[in-house]
Amino acid sequence: MINWRTRVEPFSRPLFFAWSRMTRGMTLGVRGLAVDSEGRVLLVRHTYLHGWWLPGGGVDRGETPEQAVIREMREETGLVVAGRPRLVSAHSNERFFPGDHVLVYRIEVFTLTDHVPNGEIAETGWFDPLALPEDTHRATRARLAEVSGSLEVSPVW
Repeated sequence: MINWRTRVEPFSRPLFFAWSRMTRGMTLGVRGLAVDSEGRVLLVRHTYLHGWWLPGGGVDRGETPEQAVIREMREETGLVVAGRPRLVSAHSNERFFPGDHVLVYRIEVFTLTDHVPNGEIAETGWFDPLALPEDTHRATRARLAEVSGSLEVSPVW
């Protein structure tokens, strides 16, 4: 079933991008790569995008990227980061949104809490990186392959 956010997103996203471009010269996003003791990775399925993604979002004004990935992991999945996340790669997202950049952080020490859905995340799941859901987003697959060493890190998202 497609909800209202999935239907509205193709129309609202250009407005969001226009607003972002007028108010910011560059945008910065973060994604968190949480790995559990079994080697599985935590992915999310949004209510407004197709497929499975690494959790994450935008860096807010006055916030460091580390703070942003810690906040986003908690908001989207209920995962509480313990210690410092480790920056593993930086990417330009020009193809999708000119001026956008995404930093990927690896998170190995964390605790899980009960996550209360906020309308943004439809589902979370832990997956073996070698057995991802069929509809895992292309960029998520690429980042996981880069972290595993089976693919050279690309500067492009």
